[in-house]
Amino acid sequence: MAKDAMEPETNVLAETDEYMAWTAEEPDGETTYHLELNNVTIHFFKEEWDEFISLARLLVKTSA
Repeated sequence: MAKDAMEPETNVLAETDEYMAWTAEEPDGETTYHLELNNVTIHFFKEEWDEFISLARLLVKTSA
């Protein structure tokens, strides 16, 4: 079946039993990033995602 041209193409980055991170290639060419944490989904644009990843790396570094 052909996919709707307005439907974003998605790609799972990482997944556990309860959480998932994925990207969507939007029809306008922008990549958006998404975190599904149980029943909450957080949506990021590229710049926001980059800042979140920087924060996550700092958290990992300080908790080690």
